[in-house]
Amino acid sequence: MDMNQYLSMFIDESNDHLQSLNESMMGLEANPEDISIVQVIFRSAHTLKGMAATMGFEDLASLTHQMENVLDLVRNNKLRMQDFIFDTLFKSLDALESMVQDITAGGEGKADVTSIVTALQAIVRGEIPAAGGAAAAPAAEASGDLQITLDEFQYSVLEQSLQEGHQVLYIDVAIRKDCQLKAVRAYMVFDLLERSGEVIKSFPSVQDIEQEKFDYGFSLYYITQKGADEMKSMIMNVSEIDTVTAVALDQESLAQMALEAAATAEAPAPAETAPAAATPSASPAAPAAPAAREENAAKAAPSRTGAAPSRTIRVDIERLDVLMNLFSELLIDRVRLEQLASEVQNTDLTETVEHMGRVSGDLQNIVMKLRMVPVDTVFNRFPRMVRDLAKSLDKKIDLIVTGAETELDRTVIDEIGDPLVHLLRNAVDHGVESVQDRVASGKSDTGTVNLRAFHSGNHVFIEIEDDGAGINPQKILQSAIKKGIITQEQAAGYSDDEAIQLLFAAGFSTAEVISDVSGRGVGLDVVKSKITSLGGNVVVYSTPGKGTNFSVQLPLTLSIIAAMLVKIGSEKYAIPLSSIVETGIVKKNQIRTIHGTRMIEFRNSHIPLLSLSKFYAIPDFDDSAEEETEIIVVRKSDRMAALAVQDFIGQNEIVIKNLGKYLPEIQGISGATILGDGQVALIIDPNAFIK
Repeated sequence: MDMNQYLSMFIDESNDHLQSLNESMMGLEANPEDISIVQVIFRSAHTLKGMAATMGFEDLASLTHQMENVLDLVRNNKLRMQDFIFDTLFKSLDALESMVQDITAGGEGKADVTSIVTALQAIVRGEIPAAGGAAAAPAAEASGDLQITLDEFQYSVLEQSLQEGHQVLYIDVAIRKDCQLKAVRAYMVFDLLERSGEVIKSFPSVQDIEQEKFDYGFSLYYITQKGADEMKSMIMNVSEIDTVTAVALDQESLAQMALEAAATAEAPAPAETAPAAATPSASPAAPAAPAAREENAAKAAPSRTGAAPSRTIRVDIERLDVLMNLFSELLIDRVRLEQLASEVQNTDLTETVEHMGRVSGDLQNIVMKLRMVPVDTVFNRFPRMVRDLAKSLDKKIDLIVTGAETELDRTVIDEIGDPLVHLLRNAVDHGVESVQDRVASGKSDTGTVNLRAFHSGNHVFIEIEDDGAGINPQKILQSAIKKGIITQEQAAGYSDDEAIQLLFAAGFSTAEVISDVSGRGVGLDVVKSKITSLGGNVVVYSTPGKGTNFSVQLPLTLSIIAAMLVKIGSEKYAIPLSSIVETGIVKKNQIRTIHGTRMIEFRNSHIPLLSLSKFYAIPDFDDSAEEETEIIVVRKSDRMAALAVQDFIGQNEIVIKNLGKYLPEIQGISGATILGDGQVALIIDPNAFIK
């Protein structure tokens, strides 16, 4: 494996760790007392540091090391998480992400992070600005919820200390039952221990001991240069201490205790029963007998080796694109073979082609699934973005994400990120009101933005809904008039729905002040054009005073679709099945003309009948002269229309081909496909016919 392959692995894994760090930091900000989240963050940062150092990216490794120093204080209950610490750590993650992006672009991952490093070092020293909260709290004043079981890092610290010649002690302390201030006595013991070494872990937790939530006894793992007897004697000098057990651990006994603790943690503990290590009489200091050690090791072995190996591999995106293109050509040839087999009428050939069709159908499903990616790959960066935006705008906003497991074609995923960012920024900036305005209108001071994704037929819908003030149609009309998009006379004839659609007009914006969030003079027209280019659509719904919903409709894939092939004169066209409601035949006397538009009755309502032969100027067919006309009813959202055709050819899987940059954009055409006989058929975009 060459360095480029190592570098590719480093970039992929670094991005994974950075995403994990962002998500964990968001979780910790919501639950700042949850030490288990800090442990997860610390491990990810530690892994990232090791990877960066191995690859020679010293700046990245150095910044991660500074983050580790802060996180180490937090996880050891020597520091409380505060706003200033959160902000500094988030800035560190942004800097790390910039470094990785620079490495991805071929750089060396260099960045000026002096101010961030200075802030991190100040936090370690306890020099936290007053605006960020009080200075770092000592361990005895911090809170935590530790378990007696050592985690991987704590075990490695103890193991390394033994290798470096330090003493690792397991200490069990019992306070006299008649002690009136047992929490104070416990604090005096911890204070004594901190002067001569370092407490790695205690049970019960420091917080529980502070609040006297312990039964006159506590246990701890301790690193020092002093001997077990000396430490026992020092602790016994503290008033009202009943008994002290201090045992020096070696590598073997430490490993044995870790196994026993892990086994105890996996087994369900009886209610209201304290762990054995919490009482002096049950101290696990003495090493187990050899037979017991072998039995425990045998029991623990499956937990280490029985885990299922990784069954996933990383595949270069370009290889998937090549695979998709090759299969597209195979599909075209399959359709050609099917047509030839039907013409030749040879039984063996027909059976072979049918078998090939079944196999290629299964292959198609696999290829399509390989390209499907959960929208979570796009959604996972939004919680952090909304958090930062809300903070900069001094708003309180909850982002609720649902349906993140919904899958889309990778091509669509790559393109949809920026439009969703724009819609979310608008929801945070324009949609959700300020805290004062929300309270004044009787709402909760915290706004809610829902980001949801779900399947519907051959489409995926992504909705961004806020519970803000909604859209004021009159304000939109006034802004559109001011910017010259419409005239005063035109505005007078606009309905509220039509006014809201002006949000997608080129250059439209209601922002009066240009900011980093929105209001740069670029409206939602960029969003709409991008989504339309993906074969999708965006619709906005709004209720004044209750909120706004932007609904984005996207195709599952942009490469292969099921379509109905039709003939109109000498031309052949393909219409996506996902847009078709049903097919039928209408007689000439069933067609009505209303306000110059031909209409037909369909399911107790009237829908327009559109002539494709006239729309595309096909000279050798005129449906208006036919006594009976075959129609295809198509749908766009809740609106429908009927398209008049000459004949139905049948359903087929078709490969979508772009028209190319040399052809101008043709209204109502989304691409082309190659048919089995080698002819080219244009693919109709039904959305263009329904306004």
